[in-house]
Amino acid sequence: MIGKLTGTLAAKHPPEVIIDCHGVGYEVQVPMGTFYQLPAVGQSVSLLTHFVVREDAQLLYGFATAQERQTFRELIKVSGVGPRTALSILSGLSADDLAQAVSLQEVGRLVKVPGIGKKTAERLLLELKGKLGDAISAGSSALQATSAERADILQALLALGYNDKEANAALKALPADVGVSEGIKLALKALAK
Repeated sequence: MIGKLTGTLAAKHPPEVIIDCHGVGYEVQVPMGTFYQLPAVGQSVSLLTHFVVREDAQLLYGFATAQERQTFRELIKVSGVGPRTALSILSGLSADDLAQAVSLQEVGRLVKVPGIGKKTAERLLLELKGKLGDAISAGSSALQATSAERADILQALLALGYNDKEANAALKALPADVGVSEGIKLALKALAK
């Protein structure tokens, strides 16, 4: 019903902002990623929106990008995930990070989001698989192969007792086209320093 708002940013109180559109102030809930991209109060702003009508409320959720809004819409389709939880997920992970976590089936990244337990994270991974593919560079096969190899390297490092932070830092330092066995060797060398 309301797909986009353009007006003056009247107030910012995370996670809510008020957008003045020709004298009407709309209260809009936004994820923190969008909140940090907003201009100063009094400046012109434009947000894509998702309108939710409930028995007791009518709520607007705003997003800086179409990808973020589409990810929100996919999240609220998952059983047990409402708009507030979806907003929390998008505040903890960007749309790209969530798409990557889903494609690599990384429960660990999702449970770090406040309010997301292991069962909810597993349900999200299951129900969103294949639905957020557009978010990862059109899903080229080379990228998928690289992602699968990186996931294998990450799992090996975690199995060897390294924590998420150490393993991800070592993974980022690896060349983009490294194989699994060579990647594990290089990551272990980097972690041994």
